[in-house]
Amino acid sequence: MIRWMLVVVIALLVFQGLTAWLRRYLGFGRLPGDFVFRAFGRQWDLPLGSTVLLSLVAAAIAHWI
Repeated sequence: MIRWMLVVVIALLVFQGLTAWLRRYLGFGRLPGDFVFRAFGRQWDLPLGSTVLLSLVAAAIAHWI
């Protein structure tokens, strides 16, 4: 259980670091279903549409391999 939690935390940190690159070059965060909120002096991104698209691509790659 701890190993999976560690994997999830590391994946989230890597994903957070790649967000600016993904947004600039691949349009991540600009699909329908991606929400941007401003609250408490910060910008909060909720990329639901992009997350679904990336999970479908990952599932397709896993299926082909």
